[in-house]
Amino acid sequence: MNTYRYIFRYLKKRMPLVIASILFALGSSLTALYVPIIFGDAIDILAEDGNRLEKIVYKLALAGVIVLITALMQWLTAIINNKITYEVVKEIRNDVFVKLQKLPLGYLDIHPTGEIVSRMISDTDTFADGLLLGFTQGFTGIVTIIGTLIYMWSLSRVTTVVVVVVTPLSLFVARFIATRTHDLFIAQSKVRGEQTAIIDEMIGEERTVKSLGYEKKAIEEFDEVNERLGKISLKALFYSSLVNPSTRFVNSVVYALVALVGGFRALSGLMSIGSLTALLAYATQYTKPFNEISGVLTELQNAVACVSRVFELLNEQEEAECLDLAGQLKCVEGNITIKDVAFSYVPEKPLIGDFDLNVQKGQTVAIVGPTGCGKTTLINLLMRFYDVNGGSICVDGVDIRKVSRHELRSNFGMVLQDTWIMSGTVLDNIMLGRKNATREEAIEAAKAAHAHSFIRRLPKGYDTVLSEGGGELSQGQKQLLCITRVMLALPPILILDEATSSIDTRTEIRIQKAFHKLMEGRTSFIVAHRLSTIMDADVIIVMKDGHIMEQGSHEELLEKGGFYSELFMSQFAG
Repeated sequence: MNTYRYIFRYLKKRMPLVIASILFALGSSLTALYVPIIFGDAIDILAEDGNRLEKIVYKLALAGVIVLITALMQWLTAIINNKITYEVVKEIRNDVFVKLQKLPLGYLDIHPTGEIVSRMISDTDTFADGLLLGFTQGFTGIVTIIGTLIYMWSLSRVTTVVVVVVTPLSLFVARFIATRTHDLFIAQSKVRGEQTAIIDEMIGEERTVKSLGYEKKAIEEFDEVNERLGKISLKALFYSSLVNPSTRFVNSVVYALVALVGGFRALSGLMSIGSLTALLAYATQYTKPFNEISGVLTELQNAVACVSRVFELLNEQEEAECLDLAGQLKCVEGNITIKDVAFSYVPEKPLIGDFDLNVQKGQTVAIVGPTGCGKTTLINLLMRFYDVNGGSICVDGVDIRKVSRHELRSNFGMVLQDTWIMSGTVLDNIMLGRKNATREEAIEAAKAAHAHSFIRRLPKGYDTVLSEGGGELSQGQKQLLCITRVMLALPPILILDEATSSIDTRTEIRIQKAFHKLMEGRTSFIVAHRLSTIMDADVIIVMKDGHIMEQGSHEELLEKGGFYSELFMSQFAG
């Protein structure tokens, strides 16, 4: 019922179109049902006096006009129904995409990308098919059934009573089967999401799959999910396909009873031949919607099962936002205070605890330590990709939880080890972080990042169109583009997370010089495994198991002879 309430919420915005669709469907159904009456009158005229040709022609012409009017209204109904359906689906997809921008990274971390894509694309497509079928055949079928009963009542009340008595059997059969297919369609939708996730994962990492010889295992994983999807789909299809033949059997019984009762009444002189003909036509028209509605019920079960997964996503908890101190980070100097911070991705597995750090404006802070010690997690907390579980992080004395994430992140420039290149020109990719920059400023930033030389060698230079992921570029070139973005944005605080890991040593030395120039007067955080890149840092923080083990300059830490000294010696032995 919650799912139906959500659907109605979207339909309510298009109520004028829904009302127009209902009116046109009502009109087309009633005019279509009037045609058998006209043909019945024509047969009675022919039976009484075959020479009255002009009356028969008039009846046939009237039937032709009504059929044309019916066709026009059905055409308008189809147009309106399509407009309603695709506007609703468009709005749902838009809401899902907007929702994804507001969901915490924790949700995206635990839900495969392929599953989310499946909800947004495949499930909404299935919902569109079910909604369109519901509008096109569902309401029209109900109107046809009610209208047929009214017309039949006017011709023969006895026959109508017989039909009404038998009808619940058809409804019971359809409902009995349809309710049992709902769980199967839910399971089918979930397994389809698993399959999409596997396809997305394996194709996205095809190089890794091939390099590790994982193809056979990947095929086995896909076959297992594909086999489950095949079985559940076949079972759902089998049970849902029972509806139509079951209701057809009941409908055939209805038709036979109408013919039997009507035939006896016609032989008894209680009904004309034309009326019997009209009754038989109505019996066909009366039973036909039951077959259509049974199909609609099956499709609706599938559609509701799919769209309920979409609405689950829309109901997810959004990132909490606080604007108590909005506007306080307009002119950031770069003083950062981290006090008593505690954090864990999973409650039962603490990662960072009692973490304290005081960074002054313009300082360069290097963060080193073994894998899994919490280096990247600390960066995630600074950027508010995750909120701390305890303690506080302040920028210029302002708790970062008191301002919007957008305001906070606009003061940070971040270069990650993992690069992201969007589909578009090289210039578009450089200007991602600063849309109002000029072309000349972007070129100067590229020169500072030592990316200008390779960009010039591209087919169209800065106007070269790159595909999603930047497959035309090497990993090092992609990383240079990401560095150029930061060079262009010139934020007051920099975060470099293994920013030069994919760049050759010679270019790295030149970029380090550019970084030094860029970092002048700016607070900078550098996460690095290669200690040669952070020897000039003002403060080096050595982390282990979420705590600061050592802290000081390069020379101070070497003199201590502790963990940092061991790391340094292991890299520069001899």
